[in-house]
Amino acid sequence: MFLKRIALAGAVSLMGSAAFAACSYENEVPIKSLSAGFEAWKAVTDAMAECGNFQAELDQEFRTKQPAAFEANPSLYQIGGVSNGTITPLLNAGTIRPLDDLVEKYGQNLSPNQLIRINGEIMAVAMMVNTQHLMYRSDILADLGIATPTTWDEVYAAADKIKAAGVVDYPLGATMKSGWNLAQEFVNMYPGHGGQFFNDDNTTAVNSDAGLAALATMKKALEYTDPEVLVSDSTYVQQQFQQGKIAMANLWASRAGAMNDEAESQVVGKVAMSAAPKATADGAPATTLWWDGIVIAKNISDEEADAAFRLAMEGLDTEMVSGANDAAIWLVSGYQPTDIAKGAIETATANPAPPAYPSTTQMGLLHTALGNELPAFLTGERDAAATLVAIEEAYTTSAKEAGVLK
Repeated sequence: MFLKRIALAGAVSLMGSAAFAACSYENEVPIKSLSAGFEAWKAVTDAMAECGNFQAELDQEFRTKQPAAFEANPSLYQIGGVSNGTITPLLNAGTIRPLDDLVEKYGQNLSPNQLIRINGEIMAVAMMVNTQHLMYRSDILADLGIATPTTWDEVYAAADKIKAAGVVDYPLGATMKSGWNLAQEFVNMYPGHGGQFFNDDNTTAVNSDAGLAALATMKKALEYTDPEVLVSDSTYVQQQFQQGKIAMANLWASRAGAMNDEAESQVVGKVAMSAAPKATADGAPATTLWWDGIVIAKNISDEEADAAFRLAMEGLDTEMVSGANDAAIWLVSGYQPTDIAKGAIETATANPAPPAYPSTTQMGLLHTALGNELPAFLTGERDAAATLVAIEEAYTTSAKEAGVLK
């Protein structure tokens, strides 16, 4: 798959580098961006801000705000930060523009694997790859004689020992916040159990033995997590790690650098990374591969689009990477993999089983259905079989409304 190719290119190769100034020009056109708020986006937008006349909005709820903001005419933002999972609503609404002419004009330092093509046109520029991987307190596992877990069964066995030892508040952290995060946990786990998301006729196939197995694996985590896990997103888990409250989590690689941030972390040098756990012993890591990158709004003037893309290229340069090398697994020239990228590289090279990403309309609808229906299972209001039926029914309804199903 294309995602695997860009992941491997970014993770295991060193790209050529060139010398860049802090900003090669002074930007005179006011530009705004809306993106996620993790460290990599902070680094990129800080580099863009050096050119002047730029305002970045870093917001973990960006995915819910972008569609309406880009649909406005004129768009409320010129630049959007997206991933293969969040670009779909913008594509479906036609609110982002093809970038081929702008890449030709300003993209001389981009590599081919950064160019995200939809129906032959460049619609986004990828800056990094991301995946969830196992992060763990290496000191705690060493003290308790626990080998690095490679499967979810081994994770839970390790969690039993850590819980008995009482060395942290909770053995596990988990990104199970109701909605998008919880849906993504199922999207990670389900193909790890051999499940396929859709049938040939676009009906969903999650009501299956693999679906039941994925739900059982997910629910077992609740024995070891904070009781407030249904409000726990990536930032929540990151802070749990930094404050020494948890020992393990399957967390995004983009959060790894924060573990060694001496300004906010109490566990500097103590958190190690390995491949995402497998759902089955003979399977692949139960996670998915993602890219993050930039898009340019359609409902803006050509002058603004030109200025926005040129500014974005200043943010995605070698100098930015040299100052934020550990913030991501960059696809930008100059990236040098370090120890904190170890888990993501191991995951990418172990052939994880990605679902229908880049995200399709069907996958977006299913993701929403999962996020809405899974909380009732984890709270005990609904059993596993009934939950899979509810997910199937919710998806079918929305897919018919969207014209995906008749």
